[in-house]
Amino acid sequence: MVARVHRAYAERVAPFRVVGVAGTGEQAVAAVDELRPDLVLLDLYLPDLFGLDVIPRLRTAGHDCDVMVVSAARDADAVRGAVRHGVVDYLLKPFEFEEFRARLERYAGRRGRLLDTVVRSQADVDRVLAGATAPPSAAQALPKGMSVETADLIERTLRETDGTLSASECAELTGVSRVSARRYLEHFHTLGSAEVSLRYGVAGRPERRYRFVGRGGAVTGGARRGGEARA
Repeated sequence: MVARVHRAYAERVAPFRVVGVAGTGEQAVAAVDELRPDLVLLDLYLPDLFGLDVIPRLRTAGHDCDVMVVSAARDADAVRGAVRHGVVDYLLKPFEFEEFRARLERYAGRRGRLLDTVVRSQADVDRVLAGATAPPSAAQALPKGMSVETADLIERTLRETDGTLSASECAELTGVSRVSARRYLEHFHTLGSAEVSLRYGVAGRPERRYRFVGRGGAVTGGARRGGEARA
């Protein structure tokens, strides 16, 4: 039942797509071998194995998928063990959907930045080891009321659009309101990472359309396989 709930949650978060569900540790290892996901959401209390014992088996088999622990295990040893095994996050049950979505969106943005990283100096290496390639001031530069996760989602949508995008189209693709989409798009335009063109209709005000042109100071993200991260 819990797995079904978590699956439904994951399928509501763009750009994730659930490719499989496993009920035991052995099934998880077999499923990863067959489905090759980008991310595994791993409980620790499994019927046959302790969840953390699954991770070294995946690595021995040559799988480089990321692992996020989703568990009710609150003891410090479990958390320390998860950190030693290199998990990307640790989410305690029970949790609300909004918290779950924020964790997945943060992971997707961080993963996209890591995939895009070009190492030219020690500073680039340090940022990779710290888990982020954007300068620390990027998130702080967001105006009051804006979130890093939503900024990352909207910029990723803009980057992956073939051509230009209006605020209404962006809102439809991301699930945010048109007003919010317009605010983030204008922010990216101010930073220089998006350019604006006007489309004139038969009547009324011209429509502002946005196109991604570069990084500027914006928060960046993305995932491989055409923007789709698989869990």
